[in-house]
Amino acid sequence: MSFQPETAPLVAPESLVEVLGVVYVHRKTSDGGDMYLTRFGLPFADLLEVENWYEPSWFHLHRVPLEGTSAVYRVRTKEVRGLSLELVVKNSRVGEDVPVDTRTLLEFLNAEFNSPWEEFALVMEMRDGKYGPPEISIHTQEPLAIYVPPERMQMWQSGRSQERINRLKKRHPDIDIDILRQYKMIYGWIEGKNAVDVCEEAGVAGEELAGLLATITKKAISDLDAKGYVIADMKPDHVIVSGENVERIERLKEAGPGETLRRKVELLTELIGRGEYAVVDYELLMRTPPHVQAVASARRHSYLDDQRNRFIATPIPPHLEPVDVLGVPYIYGHVESTGGRLWVVGRNARLFDYFLPERWRKTPSWRLSAHNEVYYTVTKDNIHIVWKASRVGERPAADIPGPKAAKIAERGYNSPFEAFAIAHDLGSKGIPVVYVRAIYMTGSRKAEENPDRSRFESHRHLLNPDGTPVLQEDRHYITLRGYYNGADTWVAQQTGQLCRPMNLVQAVANGVITHGEFVRLYYRIRHRLEDIGYDGSLLAGNDLLLAIDPRGEVLRESDGTPEVRICSFELIYPLPRGKD
Repeated sequence: MSFQPETAPLVAPESLVEVLGVVYVHRKTSDGGDMYLTRFGLPFADLLEVENWYEPSWFHLHRVPLEGTSAVYRVRTKEVRGLSLELVVKNSRVGEDVPVDTRTLLEFLNAEFNSPWEEFALVMEMRDGKYGPPEISIHTQEPLAIYVPPERMQMWQSGRSQERINRLKKRHPDIDIDILRQYKMIYGWIEGKNAVDVCEEAGVAGEELAGLLATITKKAISDLDAKGYVIADMKPDHVIVSGENVERIERLKEAGPGETLRRKVELLTELIGRGEYAVVDYELLMRTPPHVQAVASARRHSYLDDQRNRFIATPIPPHLEPVDVLGVPYIYGHVESTGGRLWVVGRNARLFDYFLPERWRKTPSWRLSAHNEVYYTVTKDNIHIVWKASRVGERPAADIPGPKAAKIAERGYNSPFEAFAIAHDLGSKGIPVVYVRAIYMTGSRKAEENPDRSRFESHRHLLNPDGTPVLQEDRHYITLRGYYNGADTWVAQQTGQLCRPMNLVQAVANGVITHGEFVRLYYRIRHRLEDIGYDGSLLAGNDLLLAIDPRGEVLRESDGTPEVRICSFELIYPLPRGKD
C-alpha cells in the first residue's frame, strides 16, 4: 500500500485490515463506530472524521439527494485547514430486494446487491484495469471509505425485506447476515453531469434523444463488457461527462438553425466514443461470466498451491495473528463485514480471504443431510467446500435412537475446535480424514440457551489474542471443510476431472459396494480408531466416505482395501486413559 508522503498521515501497522484484496486503515470514530479508509481516503482522513460530514445538523442541512432508488446523497465536508471535500454517501442495500425492470430481471435473475466490501473490491479491480484490452479504461468515482455507525437499527428502519432475509436464512441457516447493521459507502464526487442532463441541456429531444441515449448506454455497456464487467441496472444517467467536457459542449457557438445542436451531438458522441466518461452506481456491478471463470480459475490454482503448503508460514499482515487451539495451528482474525471471527487452519495467511463468509454464504448450496445443517457449495473463488452448523451445547434430537442419544447426552457434541483437533490428530496418525479448513463464529448473537454447558466450561481457558474466549455461548459456529475430491497434493496438479465422494450408505444404494462390504469397512475404521485411542462407536455410515476416481473406480489403500475417509468428528471421543 503506497501513499504520497506529503499528504498521507502516518499509519500504525496494527490498524491495517485487508478484506477481499483491498487494504483499509481501520479507525474507531468519535461516535463509537468504525471507519475503514482506502488508499484514496487516507490522505483525507481528517475530512472524513464523522463530525466533519455526518454531524446531524450539518449533514441534514448540506446533503443533496441524488437521483436513484436508494438513499444516496452529495454532501460537502466542513473545512479543515482551509480544505473541504465533496462526497457521495450511499447506504448499502445488501439483503434488500433488487428493484429492477423486466429486461434486467430476465437477464440477471440472481442479481444481488453487493456487500460494501465486495463493491469496493470490484471497483478497485475495475479501476486497475488488468483484465481486458489495455487501451480501454473504465473511469469511476474514487472509493474513499466504509463507515459503520455504532447503533443497530430496528427492522422497520433497515429498509430490508424480512421475506428476503428469511429466504437467505433458510438457504443459509445460522449465517450472520447483519440485517440490522448499517454500512455507508463514501465515494469522491465527480465534477460533471450525467448523459441524460447533458443531452437535454444541449437541446436534444424526442426520438433523437432516445436514440442518442441508447447509443451512449450501449457504448458504456460494450466497454464494461470488454473489460470483464457488467452493471445489471446500467442506465444513461450512470454515465458521467466531466465538467471540463460539459463546458466544451456548452461553449459551441450558434452556427445557424440546427447546426449548433448537430455539433454538440457530434462532440458528445466523439467524447463518449473515446471513453472520456465515467460510470457510477456499483451496487449491482459484477464480473462477466468469462471474467468470473478466469478469476476463479486463477484464484483456485493459487488456493490449491497455498492449501498444499498451508502449514508453511507466510508473512502475517497486521490484522491477522497466528494462534494455536488444542494443538491445531490457525490464522486468526476478525471478519469486518459481520463482526464475527475466523480461524483458518495452517500458517498460510493468504488463505484467510478465501473463507470470509461473503465468499460462500450467498452461493447456491445443496443440503447433504436430512437431519443436520450440512451444505455443499462452490464458493465465489470456485472452491468446493462443505459447511456445517456446529451443534456444540445442544442435546440430542428426539429422533435419535435411545442408546445413541444417551451416549451423546453423556459425552456431548464436540466443539468445533475439538472436532478439528481430532481430525488433525487422526490425519497425522494415518487415518484418512477430510481436510478441515476453517471455523467461523457469527457476529450476531443467538437467542436460544445451551442445554449442555460442558464444553463452554472446559474451554474457558482457551482465549483469543484479545482475551475473549474462543468458544462463546451466545454465538453460532460454522465449520468449513473440503469437499473431498482427492488429496491436496494430487488435486493441485490436475486440470481435468477430479475424484467425487460417496458415503457408505450411498455406495450401497448405488451398487458400488455390497452390504457385507459396508459392514466390514465400517468396523475396520472403528477398530483403527480404537487402536490409536478413539471411540468411533457413534459414527454413522454417512460419516464415512469413499472416493470415486475419474475412471469410476474406488480409491484403494496399498493393500487393495477401499479407502474410507472420515468426514464428521463431533461424535468421536478419546477413549478413557489406560484403555488400549
